[in-house]
Amino acid sequence: RELASRTKGGGAGLSEPCGVLVGDLLEGARLVDSLAPEHLLIDAEDPGGLLARVHNAGAVFLGADSPVALGDYAVGVNHVLPTGGAARYASPLGVYDFLKRSNVVFSNPKANRLLGPVVTTLAALEGMANHAEAVRRRMH
Repeated sequence: RELASRTKGGGAGLSEPCGVLVGDLLEGARLVDSLAPEHLLIDAEDPGGLLARVHNAGAVFLGADSPVALGDYAVGVNHVLPTGGAARYASPLGVYDFLKRSNVVFSNPKANRLLGPVVTTLAALEGMANHAEAVRRRMH
């Protein structure tokens, strides 16, 4: 849901601006991570330093001279962003979303002996007897 006014210019354009007072920048970064905003503008003395502490935001704009509209319309970052706090577990749409990849596993007998007991137990619990046996045979 967009809270910004589409008719008035200046400032952030919020119809009802609000703020949250925190004890320090680290607490602010933790709050941002819990909210996981779609857009985040960091207007601080050292925005790059604070950026290193923020992990959950769809798009981050550093400094007062970096308005969100630049990202939305001009500088090339994708405008399809995680909303509703989804930035806690999702990323903006990017080229990697259109690439196909495969996981590759290359093991050896020593690793199989180390991991075998865990794998065979989990496979047995899931009713996957053939999986358990495949690992057992490779634990030599």
